[in-house]
Amino acid sequence: MEFVLFAIIAYLLGSIPSALLVGKIAFNKDIREHGSGNLGATNAFRVLGMKAGIIVTLSDILKGTAATVIPILFDASVHPLIIGLFAVIGHTYPIFAKFKGGKAVATSAGIILGSFPLLFVIMIMTFLLSLYLSKYVSLSSIITGAVTILISLFYKDIVLIIIISLLTLFVIYRHKENLKRIKNGTEPKITWM
Repeated sequence: MEFVLFAIIAYLLGSIPSALLVGKIAFNKDIREHGSGNLGATNAFRVLGMKAGIIVTLSDILKGTAATVIPILFDASVHPLIIGLFAVIGHTYPIFAKFKGGKAVATSAGIILGSFPLLFVIMIMTFLLSLYLSKYVSLSSIITGAVTILISLFYKDIVLIIIISLLTLFVIYRHKENLKRIKNGTEPKITWM
């Protein structure tokens, strides 16, 4: 029963559509009708600007972190990352936004922050370096996932390894259209880095 309760709370946390809320409250704009139409941080940066993009990114990270911390606070026997997964599902398929959400990157990072903070720092550094070199958010997200899988092996935590691997595969799946556009030379690059 404890697991079910934590999973529901985590899913509902993940379902909070940060980009939609920031867009409507601060700009009177439905972000789903602009840019890629995606409820993720990248589209928030493109449509709403730098400040709003940062707020959305931090919100998406922290809702993943909050979900992962729940079983830690209650000293539950379930691995925190397993509960964190439900926040990622909520972010990607949010009940509060007709089950059409973001691409799982920031919230996935957030669940790592909640249980493996050092690994989170390495992920951020990898992402920023990849972004600086490639200028593609989607490609940088995938590269970060691959690097994180390799680093997670050193933790010798089988749940961590499995979940990082699953999340990376899911991120690749969610970015399949982006990868096609990169191949065709039509994927937008960032201009601020």
